[in-house]
Amino acid sequence: MSNGRLRTTVGPGLLVLLAGCNQEQSAFAPTGAEAERINVLFWVMTIAGSLILVGVIVLSAVAICGRETLRARLSGERFIRGAGIAFPVVVLSMLLVYGFVILGAGASAPPSDNEMRFAIRGEQWWWRVTYFDADGNSFESANELHVPVGQPVRLELTTADVIHSFWAPRLAGKLDMIPGRINVLTITATEEGISRGQCAEYCGGAHAFMSFHVVAQTPEDFEEWMAKESGPAVKNENERAARGRELFLDAGCGGCHTIRGTVAAGTIGPDLTHVGGRHSLAAATLPNSAGAFADWISNNQHIKPENKMPPYNIFTQSQLEDLALYLESLK
Repeated sequence: MSNGRLRTTVGPGLLVLLAGCNQEQSAFAPTGAEAERINVLFWVMTIAGSLILVGVIVLSAVAICGRETLRARLSGERFIRGAGIAFPVVVLSMLLVYGFVILGAGASAPPSDNEMRFAIRGEQWWWRVTYFDADGNSFESANELHVPVGQPVRLELTTADVIHSFWAPRLAGKLDMIPGRINVLTITATEEGISRGQCAEYCGGAHAFMSFHVVAQTPEDFEEWMAKESGPAVKNENERAARGRELFLDAGCGGCHTIRGTVAAGTIGPDLTHVGGRHSLAAATLPNSAGAFADWISNNQHIKPENKMPPYNIFTQSQLEDLALYLESLK
């Protein structure tokens, strides 16, 4: 903030750090059943590989510096067949089969009765998330995935443009999002908390600024969030926010964005119905605040170069603050 105004100008790299400094993004701290299996497999493979490497180094040292009798044994046909052929075939085959078993490789199982279904579509450079309830009704959100703890969630992944890769490291492994194809990833959160995810496939200039948050909640909190999130925006009675609402509609923002409960019904950009209640803005690039909204509206091409939203320099500072306060109020 400067001179008491909402606007703040911070470099995009620092904004990324500020938006995600408290949200862990590490495959070594699993909070999902799939990520826990990946973590176990990693350590099994690492330990096994390290032991084999140590054994090779020891045998190499003996072959170079050992006594003649030991060197003769290492060069014998029996040792070569056992240690050079049989051992790697048996050990590597066992590790391969173990990897297949622990990760459940093979044809994906059909959805179970208690499995929830969400759809995620990669855009340049943000995430369109569609939630489906038990009755088949749906609503959209963006850049944030909410899941109930202890319940499997089926994610149907695709993309609107280029290849992206969905990666929530604390919940599961990476899975590519390919145009014209739906890939399925099932995740099961094992504990509450908020973590970060990332696009793991280079997808263009702002690839590094294409992140998201995963919010794992108790089933009760998740149901409450679903009921609130699926509803229309709550009208704010604050005078400045009301002026911001009129500016949003008059400036044509509704041509690209939806705010349910208003005439804004655009589908090009993210749904903003409850944008003020999310943990970040611009796909985890900015903290969620009125100042960040103001910066994004007027300076988004500097914050996330080549994104598809034009910079809006038509607003006065007072109008920009009113518009930012309105968007922040959409919770």
